[in-house]
Amino acid sequence: MASTADIRNGVVLSIDGQLWSVVEFQHVKPGKGGAFVRTKLKNVVTGKVVDRTYNAGAKVDIENVDRRDYQYLYKDGDDFVFMDGETYEQLPIPAATVGSAADYLLENQSATIAMNNGNALYVELPASVVLEVTYTEPGLQGDRSSAGTKPATLETGAEIQVPLFLETGTKVKVDTRSGDYLGRVS
Repeated sequence: MASTADIRNGVVLSIDGQLWSVVEFQHVKPGKGGAFVRTKLKNVVTGKVVDRTYNAGAKVDIENVDRRDYQYLYKDGDDFVFMDGETYEQLPIPAATVGSAADYLLENQSATIAMNNGNALYVELPASVVLEVTYTEPGLQGDRSSAGTKPATLETGAEIQVPLFLETGTKVKVDTRSGDYLGRVS
């Protein structure tokens, strides 16, 4: 057990059997009354964000989370298989744990996997990836009813909105957190 003095950004706390990552924290010493720690916590699995306040010196349960770089190899049924670059050990991770990262995952791409007690918590991709547009309708000049964008299917099967001038076969940079088009790559 640790105390509130050990709370830092990125530390993972175990609260009521769930894992919560500290996004922000602030030690507050008011003029009257006892000191306290105000935190903003993000659920590691669901992504839900909550505010929580602790009295100074209160005991908190800090979990050990190991973040390592892995290389994505292939999809096997409902599992995604990753390989540790140092030990060459293969790690199957269920699709539910991979989540929306599967929309931007290509073979041989690197990803960070957070592990706790031998269980994968989540898969984190780089902030942006370069993917090829496999299909998009030809854009018509003057067609501005959709604010200058059109749907496009990427090589991973994900669909994003791209500008009208893009054609099939173009490589684009995509934000992995929001799925937004960031630009063309030549």
